[in-house]
Amino acid sequence: MVILALIGGLVLLTAGAEVLVRGASGLARAVGLPSLIIGLTVVAFGTSAPELAVSVKASVTGQADLALGNVVGSNIFNVLFILGVSALIAPLVASAQLVRLDVPVMIGASGLVWLLAMDGSIGRVEGVGLLLGIVAYTALLIYLGKRNSQPSIQKNSEGQIPPKKTASIGRSILFVAVGLVLLVLGARWLVDGAVELARMLGVSELMIGLTIVAAGTSMPEVATSVVASIRGERDIAIGNVVGSNIFNIMAVLGASAVIAPNGVAAAPAALRFDIPVMAAIAFACLPVFFTGGRISRWEGAMFLGYYGAYVAFLILTAVRHTSLAAFSSAMLWFVIPISTLGVAMSVLLWTKKRRREAVSE
Repeated sequence: MVILALIGGLVLLTAGAEVLVRGASGLARAVGLPSLIIGLTVVAFGTSAPELAVSVKASVTGQADLALGNVVGSNIFNVLFILGVSALIAPLVASAQLVRLDVPVMIGASGLVWLLAMDGSIGRVEGVGLLLGIVAYTALLIYLGKRNSQPSIQKNSEGQIPPKKTASIGRSILFVAVGLVLLVLGARWLVDGAVELARMLGVSELMIGLTIVAAGTSMPEVATSVVASIRGERDIAIGNVVGSNIFNIMAVLGASAVIAPNGVAAAPAALRFDIPVMAAIAFACLPVFFTGGRISRWEGAMFLGYYGAYVAFLILTAVRHTSLAAFSSAMLWFVIPISTLGVAMSVLLWTKKRRREAVSE
């Protein structure tokens, strides 16, 4: 039964992602909004519906570790695994808006959660503040999308703006709605099966939230970004990840904190390691995007390697393996410095290239 739930969930997620990407790209063209804005809002928020459902339910039932672990683990998974896989399929080109606005917002939100959780919990008042933040951010995105799309509006021979194709908009909205339903249902089957399997193996609740549940609720983002990358909708592929991370922090964690009787408690283990890792990974996106505004295949491979190392660390910690100390030292003194040097070299080469282009002009 558990295996059937896992397989059925994956099938529904794949089908839902294909329908959602088709509907989102069609909706972007129909209403005159850039694909990036649709990816950051409709697609990102829609694919984060499983995280919202799981974390809110966990908060109501008093499973604070699961609620917080789901958000933190999903954000880590989104950047390292999803962007990594998508970049391996096709190098991802980031728009100027992502570098100037959306990635800094993601970094700021990640740092804010770390700050809010320092006292051991995220309370209701703080949750309301996070919810107001997502409303303001969404309004800003829609405003920027409408403003940037105005010059591209074409008029007919009589100088009038032709009416929008209602049928096209309606069909696109239907595709988006059907895709979201399939994604949410598929994620539910997958998570239920994965959690049951994890409990059979005797894994802790925080471990389930950070790995099984986080990866399971992020399967819509995986399917959507991978399909979007294959179809050439790279703005949707990147925007989906960045927008989902922002939504997870502001909306999912905000709603969980508001609904939970005593807010969302932050476990000491999450404060010491997982939340700082989430903030560090969000910050690492800026120089990667900054180097030519793209995520290359080698950077995608590096992201995947880091996610594998993160999961390995969690497993070694959970079982208290004797190799944990050696593994931690290798990551701290070898892998991270080499990766940092690689990113720094990319920034340096990009800067020199821009200077040569400026001189030649």
